[in-house]
Amino acid sequence: MWFDESVFYQIYPLGYCGAEKYNDGGEVRRRLYKIEENIPALRSLGFNAVLLNPLFESGRHGYDTVDFYRVDRRLGENADFRSLVGKFHEAGMRVVLDGVFNHVGRGFFAFDEVRKHRERTDKKDWFHIDFNGNTQYNDGFWYEGWEGHQELVKLNLQNPAVLEYIAGAVRMWIGEFGIDGLRLDVAYMLPEWFFEWLRRIVSEMRPDFFLLGEVIHCQNFAKNLTPARLDSITNYECYKGLTSALNSDNLFEIEHSLERLFGAQPWCLYTGKNLLSFADNHDVTRACSALRDKRKLSALYAILYSMPGIPCVYYGSEYGAEGEKGRGEDGDDALRPCMDAVDRGKAPELTRLIGKLNRIRAGERALAYGSYEKCVLSNKYMCFRREREGERIYCAVNISETPVAMHVENADGTDLLTGERCALQDFVLSPFSAKIIKKG
Repeated sequence: MWFDESVFYQIYPLGYCGAEKYNDGGEVRRRLYKIEENIPALRSLGFNAVLLNPLFESGRHGYDTVDFYRVDRRLGENADFRSLVGKFHEAGMRVVLDGVFNHVGRGFFAFDEVRKHRERTDKKDWFHIDFNGNTQYNDGFWYEGWEGHQELVKLNLQNPAVLEYIAGAVRMWIGEFGIDGLRLDVAYMLPEWFFEWLRRIVSEMRPDFFLLGEVIHCQNFAKNLTPARLDSITNYECYKGLTSALNSDNLFEIEHSLERLFGAQPWCLYTGKNLLSFADNHDVTRACSALRDKRKLSALYAILYSMPGIPCVYYGSEYGAEGEKGRGEDGDDALRPCMDAVDRGKAPELTRLIGKLNRIRAGERALAYGSYEKCVLSNKYMCFRREREGERIYCAVNISETPVAMHVENADGTDLLTGERCALQDFVLSPFSAKIIKKG
């Protein structure tokens, strides 16, 4: 499918566009043009899909949605977003939105009605409420929030009226805006039947619609990657393993995860499936801040783009943007800066590398659909193979201070990063370097 062959660029619109931190309910401020202005740069780097975090009306950060049918006034109006999706499509880029269906903000209309009318409104059944309790907001009743965060009110997805509201919104997003897919926020908290219900809704309008689940722990989620449910999930295991392996000079760590998830053994969890691969996103410390030795960036991204999965780059990271996740209410602000504040000339070698990797990944079907097999492994260097229908591509990295020689097979190939011919036997990797070699 198209998403298996895509390279995604993730944008957190409220941060990217420099929106106010809090929604004051005032006039519309059109800012989506800031994203549109960057479409030519994204295409020149080789991205062919975009993942947009929440952009519907919310109280603060987007995940506290108050209206599923209206674009956040800090970004613009519905017509502005419809135009933006059209511009992405004209540039040959697919558009995936963040679907936040587990919870809403306290300003959501149905929750407002409960606060005003309590037991006297049928909207009480939209949530999980105990009128004999209370919360820190002193509403005079208790309600379930997302993982204890009661600024995010958990929806009762068993209620047909809630499902009708969500279905109407999704149909609108597809019909009016023309989106190509959805990322399901906190999918690990959504019931399994919800995936099948949503698949039926979207398939009525778009048979190739992409459904991606946000999953922090992927251990028991493989059963949901079926045509009737989800197409992919987020690969947090390899995100964590990759950064940790490079920081600890222990490539056994990331190889263990790759083998466990994608190897040829019957017990491997996701063999033949493409999970969304990333080095950072809107919820975690930026790769350039998380990686202690920046000389290992080429290895990080070479592995990210060559391993099984759908690569995704978080906005600004292609330019070496930094930012550490903090604590408390403002802990994620450093991860979600205005794009105007990102220095696009900071890391030109990294920018060029990601451009090359985008084109390699989009052009090589063995990287989109091929098998995974370990070839060489040591603490500070490794090589693995991707193979499909006789096509072989090797990813080799060296994160040590000294050159290393590798032997994977008696044949020649081409380093797709440089275009140079090289042998696949006893080839040398310079310190802190990577090669992606196609046999033949």
